[in-house]
Amino acid sequence: MTAKCNLIIDSCCDLPLELVQREGVFLVEFPFLFGTEEHLDDFGHSMPAKEFYDRMRKGEFPTTSQVSIPAYTEVFERAAQTGVPTVYLSFTSGLSGSYDVAVLVSEQVKEKYPDAELYVVDTKLASVAEGAIVYEALRQRDAGLTAVELVEWVEEARYFLNMMFMVDDLESLRRGGRIPDGVAAAGAKLDVKPMLTIDLKGKLALKGVARGRKKGIRQLAQFYLEKVSHEGPSGMIVTGNSDCPKDLERLHDLIRKEQEDAMFLDGSIGPVIGSHVGPGMIAIVFWGQDRREDLSVADRIARKIKGNA
Repeated sequence: MTAKCNLIIDSCCDLPLELVQREGVFLVEFPFLFGTEEHLDDFGHSMPAKEFYDRMRKGEFPTTSQVSIPAYTEVFERAAQTGVPTVYLSFTSGLSGSYDVAVLVSEQVKEKYPDAELYVVDTKLASVAEGAIVYEALRQRDAGLTAVELVEWVEEARYFLNMMFMVDDLESLRRGGRIPDGVAAAGAKLDVKPMLTIDLKGKLALKGVARGRKKGIRQLAQFYLEKVSHEGPSGMIVTGNSDCPKDLERLHDLIRKEQEDAMFLDGSIGPVIGSHVGPGMIAIVFWGQDRREDLSVADRIARKIKGNA
């Protein structure tokens, strides 16, 4: 059966290349740089993860930038020329301005191709969390959802993905302006591993801390076991690592001790995300409770006040 829509996805989803190289799927590659040496994040094709992270371990500091207007234009025009409605599932606007660039370019392309149906969706997700929504969106597309239906599906489904990330090196976060210098220095002395998530606005948020990697990996497993919903669209657990595969195997083992039939889709944290988190990151993403209900006390009070207004 011919799919009813195309998908545009970007390399920040950190999925294996073989999963996204398929008919009706167009790839947007984010740029990264080592000094003046520019590269494209092409799902590890031209620079494998180990090479990238080894360069960071040796002291090189990569930087990232937005997707350019010409790069977006080329992909959107190719999609428009197919005559098939197209949905772009974008890296979160909470961590990059690329979403705004994509919206601008899509409007320009629609002026050039008036009959084109192009939709840009802010997934409000990043890395393997973005990968989890892309993976399931591909399944939903192949099952027959139209472009409009897929947009509606993603805009609701993104809130049912639960996620937690453990970062090993606080220095990478400090250099990216994510945490203050003093916190990074104190964390390094105490061997504190930050446990992070992505909030409802698509921004990075602190979920907790762990004293050491082993305890952090156990926290990731416990988070999954407490929050998972077996009624989600897919039983797949999406995990990722930035060149620490043995730790990822340990996470798998901990979960399988409690859930023997656990199925994992493993992604490699690419250079765009890796530039900000460094080597040693482990991530877990799965279908669980509606994150909109997991509100802070302040947010619950504000919602109650608005409801009574």
